Amino acid sequence: MRSSRLLVAIVLAACAKAPQTAATTTPVAAVAPSGPLEARVAKLEAENAKYREALEFLQQVYQQQKQQQAESEREELAPDGVFAVDIAADVAAGQVDGPATAAVTIVKCFDFACPYCARSAPTMDELVKAYPGKVRVVYKNLVVHPQVAMPAHLASCAAAKQGKYLAFKTAFWDKAFAPYAESRDPSKLGRDNILAIAKGLGLDLKRLEADMDGADCKAKIAADASDLEKFHVGSTPTFFINGQPIAGALPLDAMKEVVDTQLKLVAASGVAPGKYYEVEVMGKGEKKFRSKLDPKPAH
Repeated sequence: MRSSRLLVAIVLAACAKAPQTAATTTPVAAVAPSGPLEARVAKLEAENAKYREALEFLQQVYQQQKQQQAESEREELAPDGVFAVDIAADVAAGQVDGPATAAVTIVKCFDFACPYCARSAPTMDELVKAYPGKVRVVYKNLVVHPQVAMPAHLASCAAAKQGKYLAFKTAFWDKAFAPYAESRDPSKLGRDNILAIAKGLGLDLKRLEADMDGADCKAKIAADASDLEKFHVGSTPTFFINGQPIAGALPLDAMKEVVDTQLKLVAASGVAPGKYYEVEVMGKGEKKFRSKLDPKPAH
């Protein structure tokens, strides 16, 4: 029926546009091309059906991508939040650069096999230097590449027990990750190279290996992951600057802008800089995950 209607419509359109003929012209000639016309109509309908299937497929793909994007956004931390990430155990373990009296606390959640974490390492060092006494960086283990990164995280914990967490961290980026990134040789991140780095730092290797293999360091790394799981942190690097989440590595200038804003907030709060994280972030911050799609809770 649809084919017949389409055929009639095309024939009528052609008749309407045809020039006027003499009264003696036989009407049979007007319908002579009906055979080829039917074939053309059938071809058009076949092509339309093919295009319709393609459009339906593209629409399905679009809807799937839209759903995936919505699900991804649902898992993103609210950028307007202040999240109470517990750092007490990390500070006590020595996984910190900067004084306890600092007004701004940057929590860096990182993996020793993450290239973006390596790229942001100098940025953290620069921030501590650029804001002497005002910024501290607390490091939290978030092992997303356990096959290659776990030995380094265990070694950093063991090095912290000997008071050399920062020295080990810096040396590892320079002497283990950088060669690994250039050669893609996983042995550069392995135990033998780690021990060589530790030896160069003057660490007690026997004690270091015992701590690497011990329950305490394994529990410490698991505890860091558990702390971050509350806030659905699953990628590295992720930063919390006085509780404000930032996903991914930012350039130094962008980080400075965030730090400057936080320094103003601290100054306006009336809270002593060294107490700000405890009072405002841990005391008043959000204790669990909130999506960027959810409204900010009323206080």
